[in-house]
Amino acid sequence: MIIETERLLLREYTMDDFDALYEIMSDAETMQHYPAPFDEARTGRWIEWNLENYARYGFGLWAVVLKETGEFIGDCGITIQNIDGEKLPEIGYHIHKKFWRHGYAKEAAKAVRDWAFENTDYPSLYSYCKYTNEASYKTAEAIGMHFDKEYPDEANKITHVSVIHRTATGKDR
Repeated sequence: MIIETERLLLREYTMDDFDALYEIMSDAETMQHYPAPFDEARTGRWIEWNLENYARYGFGLWAVVLKETGEFIGDCGITIQNIDGEKLPEIGYHIHKKFWRHGYAKEAAKAVRDWAFENTDYPSLYSYCKYTNEASYKTAEAIGMHFDKEYPDEANKITHVSVIHRTATGKDR
């Protein structure tokens, strides 16, 4: 499966994406809002988890690739996450820091939002992050999400949750 935007292609991961993903996920600055950067084993498990999500749900996080050059610059997609005790569909994204502030996360997340509302029955989509990750929740806001709540969380101390409802997008099924 491929999702195409003006500047990006979103496609399923392969193990060939390992090196490019590891460069992103092992970077301390990129992963500053996670408990720790990923090592090689955790990066491999991340790809395997997404391959399992594709098989189980028909979606997951997809590789984000620049159309112009074919360069892998991150991931974005939808996964089922435990958000304050509920299993909810979440739009997540990681973009290589050399591509920050170019609108790629917003462009990819918007495409994923539209794909999810066109191809699933979910009435709402969520994004969540550590409360200090302003860039992440600003990206969520840029695709039409709004603040839903914050809750205490062992991993994040406080988790910030954003939501968008299908009815807000005009993509009623």
